[in-house]
Amino acid sequence: MTNLNTVNNKSQLTKGQIENLEKQQYRIVGNHSAVKICGWTKNMLRGIGGCYKYEFYGIRPHQCLQMTTSMFCASRCKFCWRGQKAPVSKEDWYGKVDNPREIISGAVKGHLSLLTGFGGNEDTTEKLNKEKEDIRHVALSLTGEPVTYPLINEILKEFHEKKVSTFIVTNAQYPEQIEKIEDVTQLYLSIDAPNKELMKKIDRPLFDDYWERMMKCLDLLKTRKYRTAIRLTLIKDENMCDLEGYASLINRGEPDFIELKSYMWVGESQRNYKVENMPFIEDVRDFSERILKLLPDYEIVSEHVGSRVVLLMKKNLNGKRWIDFAKFFSICEGGKDYRGVDYSSKVMESNC
Repeated sequence: MTNLNTVNNKSQLTKGQIENLEKQQYRIVGNHSAVKICGWTKNMLRGIGGCYKYEFYGIRPHQCLQMTTSMFCASRCKFCWRGQKAPVSKEDWYGKVDNPREIISGAVKGHLSLLTGFGGNEDTTEKLNKEKEDIRHVALSLTGEPVTYPLINEILKEFHEKKVSTFIVTNAQYPEQIEKIEDVTQLYLSIDAPNKELMKKIDRPLFDDYWERMMKCLDLLKTRKYRTAIRLTLIKDENMCDLEGYASLINRGEPDFIELKSYMWVGESQRNYKVENMPFIEDVRDFSERILKLLPDYEIVSEHVGSRVVLLMKKNLNGKRWIDFAKFFSICEGGKDYRGVDYSSKVMESNC
């Protein structure tokens, strides 16, 4: 197991930052983790419908835990709805390192505490209300860079042993940490610009070698044994250009999936953009169709109108976009070598 010793006594969050985050319905877990309820979790409990992860992969939103294992980030993205509420740092890690089991316990407790009101909601069925307490998926994507947590493999293993599937989203600035990840259900790289100049303008990275770091992450992505994805956040009149640049990056990383998602004009990002910068689903479709001409190994397989996102998938997956959860957990337990396609399915599978 990775050393649990404190790197130094510096704290990731100040008292003021914690108070500010909790006012926004975050729940801070231990010294460096946090949880917040996704709007689609609430929608599912109200019977309104599920998110794109449900539509694309079979993730049930009312049983999904949205959290992070690290509050700091190496980017200050203009489109981020979280703004400057979370600290930014070039350091791989600082401060105390919490125990994985304690993080999971605290995260689930915080998550459920934010959903207590749904027990008496007339739109929430008894079945859904009961199922919400049985977490089946965790999205390590809330804020910050979860891959920098020194015990990332240990916490992933704990989740998998509990039969909880895992998604990790990273801004592709920590190749050394990405290389260390052993098992995860799906790994995402967030690619926000087609070239170096736009990346500096949009992501406002802290590292001077930000572009080289992203290239290393893309090179690592194509060598991963588990399912991989690249997510493009599309901003109208900002980064919906240079299709050749995007295609070059995608071909370098060779992800199983490409999510082309509209920027959403919410939160702190409203300081940097106007509502007109938010593409409609028609704009996302058009962009997807145009970039597809440069990506002959991919095809459009789905979309989610509510999230304004279109999904592209590698043709050689033969339509297997859904996750076979039971197979994934069995593979992790067996410790054998595998590929992402080995736990992918042509039909929606259940993890309950």
